[in-house]
Amino acid sequence: MTETPGRIFVTRRLPEPVQERMTQLFEVRFSNADLPLPVPDMISGAEGARVLVSTITDRLDEAVINALPGSVKLIAQFGNGIDNIDFGAASARGIIVTNTPSVMSEDTADMAMALLMAVPRRLTEGANLIVERGEWAGWAPTGMLGRRLGGKALGIVGLGRIGTAVARRAKAFGLTLHYFSRSRRPQPLEEELGAIYWDDLDAMLGAVDMVSLHLPLNQGTRLLLNEERLRKLRPGACVVNVSRKELVDERALVALIDEGHLSGAGLDVFTYDPQINPDLLRLARDNKVVLTPHMASSTIEGRIEMGEVVIVNIKLFLDGHQPPQRVLPV
Repeated sequence: MTETPGRIFVTRRLPEPVQERMTQLFEVRFSNADLPLPVPDMISGAEGARVLVSTITDRLDEAVINALPGSVKLIAQFGNGIDNIDFGAASARGIIVTNTPSVMSEDTADMAMALLMAVPRRLTEGANLIVERGEWAGWAPTGMLGRRLGGKALGIVGLGRIGTAVARRAKAFGLTLHYFSRSRRPQPLEEELGAIYWDDLDAMLGAVDMVSLHLPLNQGTRLLLNEERLRKLRPGACVVNVSRKELVDERALVALIDEGHLSGAGLDVFTYDPQINPDLLRLARDNKVVLTPHMASSTIEGRIEMGEVVIVNIKLFLDGHQPPQRVLPV
């Protein structure tokens, strides 16, 4: 197939306004299935394209990148994370990689805060009780007792854009804020949030009632919350993860909830995604954990904004400029 300078191949169906805008600006082909595209179809679909628009469900490892047509010079990721892309292989092929940072910070923070509320206040359990029974026995002094958020200590692991947005929300709910991050944040931000910095994660975990994770995945963060660290949390603490599934030892988390050391967890990501650990499902049915289907960034506004960032990256690249959200080597 003859290479067309502006041809774009999109691996997965995107929100309709985004696809319409792309169609207006570029010669574009879409995969209209709302499922991950098989690798052979992705490679053949990219034939003659200069830009491959990928999503986090596309496994672009070294073998796949090396099999991409030589016409592909830009991988424009529809999403923030690039854990699914072998960046070294892309660089070796001279392929630029872009992503969509900052777009989903507020939406993800909303979901983290929702889970931080849902677990101690037993929100899903209460909602399901009415739906399953079709009625309500009425208010009782001992009915559906949960735990108050105000006055509890929240430990935020990673005070970047999303972690900071979570902190601002949590402060409004009366939580005291602690954080562990790769580097200490500026004093004005600490003062605004009333946040206490810890340079020792293990020490911080022993001082908090709730922990929320907001970190990228790398060799230093993989299984960051292993069994040893989870045990350092105060008895009755809960864990919230809307970040990366690899950050938490899921089996250890289940075991510590089963034995009663942890009160529960709110999870938007799962080790065996898209499959769910049967023990997690058991805990969810026992109202010990709240599980949501990787929906932290799932807002109409956020998805459209992500699409706009992708379009800007593609347009500037095709016009011969450096795309603004180019991912650079660490």
